[in-house]
Amino acid sequence: QVQFAESGGGVVQPGGSLRLSCVASGFGFSEFSAKWVRQAPGKEPECISVVNPRGAIIKYADSVKGRFTASRDNANSTVFLQMDTLNPEDTALYYCTQGGNIHFALPPTPGRGTQVTVSS
Repeated sequence: QVQFAESGGGVVQPGGSLRLSCVASGFGFSEFSAKWVRQAPGKEPECISVVNPRGAIIKYADSVKGRFTASRDNANSTVFLQMDTLNPEDTALYYCTQGGNIHFALPPTPGRGTQVTVSS
């Protein structure tokens, strides 16, 4: 059974940082690209980063480029998202999944994801 477990979210002030982690299980993690997706209340899901299987090619949405850094640790089936210079528009539920298309994102299943709230 394919599973993902995200962690690291929280409440942070504008300009702050957070580091998210996502542990995958139930499939050959190192064979697939991994993506980070976020969904803000009332908005469509947005894929913000895609990391290729070896972590050598990483794509970012324009909304996070230069502020967020994605990486992966295949030995531990984990993908990370370092988020710096956060602003209130980054407030959303963040989750990870497999896939290589940065232009495609599905909503999370219930109970998935870690909440990030940027507020003063």
